[in-house]
Amino acid sequence: MTHSTELLRKTSILLLRAFLGPLAVTFPVALFVLDMQFLWVYADDFMGKGIEPWVIAKMIWFASARIVNLALPLAVLVASIMALGNLSERNELTALQSAGMPLLKIFRPLIVLMLIISGGALWFSSSAWPNANVKFRSLLYSVTRQKPALNIRPSIFYTGIEGFAIRVASKDSEGMMTDILIHDHRNLENGSSRIIRAEKGKMTHDSGREELIIELYNGSSYEEQTEKNVRRKAKLHPHITSTFESQTLRIDLHSLDFDLADEGLFRRSYEMMSLPQLQDAIDSLGQMAEIERTEILKYGRRAVRIINDSISIPTTSFTIESDSSLTWMAALSRVEKNNIFSKAKELSRNQMRGIENALEKVNGRNLRRDRHAIEWHRKFILAISCLVLFFVGSSLGALIRKGGLGMPVVIAIGVFLTYYIISMVGEQMVKSGALPPAIGMWLSTIVLVPFAIILTYFAMKGGRQYSMIFPKIFSFYNKPNPKDAHPTTLS
Repeated sequence: MTHSTELLRKTSILLLRAFLGPLAVTFPVALFVLDMQFLWVYADDFMGKGIEPWVIAKMIWFASARIVNLALPLAVLVASIMALGNLSERNELTALQSAGMPLLKIFRPLIVLMLIISGGALWFSSSAWPNANVKFRSLLYSVTRQKPALNIRPSIFYTGIEGFAIRVASKDSEGMMTDILIHDHRNLENGSSRIIRAEKGKMTHDSGREELIIELYNGSSYEEQTEKNVRRKAKLHPHITSTFESQTLRIDLHSLDFDLADEGLFRRSYEMMSLPQLQDAIDSLGQMAEIERTEILKYGRRAVRIINDSISIPTTSFTIESDSSLTWMAALSRVEKNNIFSKAKELSRNQMRGIENALEKVNGRNLRRDRHAIEWHRKFILAISCLVLFFVGSSLGALIRKGGLGMPVVIAIGVFLTYYIISMVGEQMVKSGALPPAIGMWLSTIVLVPFAIILTYFAMKGGRQYSMIFPKIFSFYNKPNPKDAHPTTLS
């Protein structure tokens, strides 16, 4: 093994260790922070519904898969700045360059690693991401539709059980209640409703049969029988009133069970499609929009035949003769003329409305096609953004010569926020129709690629141009400490 080969091997190991360590830390941290944001947004949908921990854990897991497109580029940016900043701060990068190794050759193992990560990100976006979206939407839909858990509080009507409204005056820890009022509406469609009132009672839960057992004491029951054929103002109100010393009421609690929604309801959405499915949908929507646009043109030409039957007007002077075809209108009355004009206007309006509706339909097809195109481009953006942000971060790390969690993290967050804001602006412009998807979705990459090239060029030149362009920033972070310049001596 030659000396240069050994140097390359050790350099590769050094760079990979310097990069993979921060990446292994920043990526889970970024996922955790974004997951906390997700929990904060949907906290109200979880509270008070008795959702089991495994359901919440699955939602967080699938939500984490959905936010990889934010966490992974941020982690790559932070890790690259920290890795190259640490090497530059310890003059290890300078030593390698002094040994005759160009900067891009030093970066070679990291570039190969980033190509592997970008390829994995592309596979993840096309395959794992759609499946995670489907499962997340299914769980979120099920959780939002879940009824509140059984939690009967004093002096408040509890309506979480289907067909019942329950109110108690007081309730102790053993389930004993006083002044119980129960409205039973299970047979309301058949014209029957029941009201039960009791002085006291006890509530127990039969977990084996999923039933709520309420034992009532010293109460009365009022059941109203409403006949459907009886007129509203009829004086007859049939009802049944009874009293009891004890009565047991069993209420089925299966309506409170967690019911997972069918994932097939969400698979047709563009966010849940893979790359081939998105491409097929884009082609189909484009063809349908083109067919409808052609039909509009044919309809317009049929409605306005003068377009294909125009006459060139001579430029020389000529005498205007009265049109004999209009003499028949002179024989018509004013009312008949008005009717003809009204029908002509109505026909024109109907034709205009038909064309406008058809145009709106075409625009709707185009908007749906753009939404599918947004997701199609998003699959590639994750892979390319990781590669671009790596070059931005590694060049910045080599230039600022600072490692650790201080300035590298601040710079990384600033660069990533700029990237994220530009991405959101571009996506919104695509959704509004201001930009085509091929430009709007790649707007942040279009902005960052020249920035990455310039920073890489500066880093290859040793940072002299960097100090010329950013003298204030460079001098601020390299300003000597006054205490170091004038050390105090102890007498």
